[in-house]
Amino acid sequence: MEYKTDIQIAQECEKKKITEIAKVAGVDEKYLEQYGNYKAKVDYQLLRDKADKPDGKLILVTAITPTPAGEGKTTTSVGLTDGLRKIGKNAIVALREPSLGPVFGVKGGAAGGGYAQVVPMEDINLHFTGDFHAIGAANNLLAAMLDNHIQQGNVLGIDPRRITWRRAVDMNDRQLRNIVGGLGGRANGTPREDGFDITVASEVMAVLCLASDITDLKARLGRIIVGYTYKNEPVTAHDLKAEGAMAALLKDALKPNLVQTLEGTPAFIHGGPFANIAHGCNSITATRMALKLGDYVVTEAGFAADLGAEKFLDIKCRMAGLKPSAVVVVATVRALKYHGGVPKAELNSENLEALEKGLPNLLQHVENITKVYKLPCVVAINAFPTDTKAELDMVEAKCKELGVNVALSEVWAKGGEGGKALAEEVVRLCELPNDFSYSYELDGSIEEKLEAICKRIYHADGVMLTENAKKQAKQLTELGFAGYPICMAKTQYSFSDDPAKLGAPKDFTVTVRNLKVSAGAGFIVALTGEIMTMPGLPKVPAAEKIDVDENGVISGLF
Repeated sequence: MEYKTDIQIAQECEKKKITEIAKVAGVDEKYLEQYGNYKAKVDYQLLRDKADKPDGKLILVTAITPTPAGEGKTTTSVGLTDGLRKIGKNAIVALREPSLGPVFGVKGGAAGGGYAQVVPMEDINLHFTGDFHAIGAANNLLAAMLDNHIQQGNVLGIDPRRITWRRAVDMNDRQLRNIVGGLGGRANGTPREDGFDITVASEVMAVLCLASDITDLKARLGRIIVGYTYKNEPVTAHDLKAEGAMAALLKDALKPNLVQTLEGTPAFIHGGPFANIAHGCNSITATRMALKLGDYVVTEAGFAADLGAEKFLDIKCRMAGLKPSAVVVVATVRALKYHGGVPKAELNSENLEALEKGLPNLLQHVENITKVYKLPCVVAINAFPTDTKAELDMVEAKCKELGVNVALSEVWAKGGEGGKALAEEVVRLCELPNDFSYSYELDGSIEEKLEAICKRIYHADGVMLTENAKKQAKQLTELGFAGYPICMAKTQYSFSDDPAKLGAPKDFTVTVRNLKVSAGAGFIVALTGEIMTMPGLPKVPAAEKIDVDENGVISGLF
């Protein structure tokens, strides 16, 4: 059989007009703002008009700790939704938008894979409907207004050494991590140290994804803290009178994007914060819209369950009043063997001993979902041709010991047809009662919340704050932010803050080196390890393989 790349499969698909997909989703054309034939934005007025309609069931797709072998969360999310429709359910998928940084860096595109993709994949992976550009522009408008205020007399008394707001660009560009701006004489600004974050790490991205409507968006933008005065008082975007113009730039970006899967299933793709440095979920607006239109809504959270799922459950669900009905934890036999110590080059060979060593990683994620968050859970094994029956049987037996079923997901090769078994189990789980709980309560101190996440979710011995972080915790408490949830910035490659510790490590302490408040988003960011808010390109970036021909057909996006 001839092997086809993801982009070839996507380009051969006969897409339906977006007006047809809107009908399938139950979106009246009056809410539809078309971007060509196959993309549209949906006006948030739909949410107001459907406020009385009961919500569908919310299904979260998460995964084991990532490895170079790949896990396939987006592929599983798309295939599961197609599978739900194959068994007669009204299902919609709600996903994040890909960032240009990873598309041109290591990861490549992020629109699913094989026969479980969202289309048009080239548009989704590149500029899409311009949301990220709008977010970057709003971020940089605030930066420009901040520096202009200082240049024009600095009435607020902002200390240039204590500015916390950075500029943003949606590209992996390590050269911009730390810069000096304002050089070239008095007319060109005040010289100061500055830097860029990748757009998906900008607080504006988090604000857009957590805002319930345009009014809430504007209020949240106004609360963003950009720095501190010489008197140690916080300065906000509202103090700079910036939130109105920022909201104007984001007016259309706040509207969810409607596209389709290869099988014509409606898909909302909106927002894209990273889960290792931000909260890792698509927008509340898109999730709520999908819940008003579908009986079953499948959504995903970035990286593993200790990052994306923890933030989805402890931050997004708490803020939006959402209650998931079931959780899918995606794993592959290959990735579990990697956690058991097998090098990437040898993952295709059966190795039950390594699999047994790697399985605790999966089991710890599953146990967190069922015991800490008290949610029904199924393990989806993303099938590879090299998986052996003995290996699959071992995974199933170990999960059964925790009272969790395993479903083989063959969506990459078979699309929705390969997701039917998983869909049946998800439907069964959605009917079970659940006692959804958070991993910590908001009324604890900042230190208590950090300790709860580190002990209950990462299974660490505890948490240690550097002297700097202790001072910041004290200051944030004095400023009235202690009641905020915590957004951990941590390596995605381990339960611990050390990327080299694979599997389910024990006997470790998590070190928090920096705490900062994202007052607009409504959470405190805790930075651990060597986490960067601006990634760099690898030695051979994916961008080198991307091209476009004389007919405008793109290649190399996977």
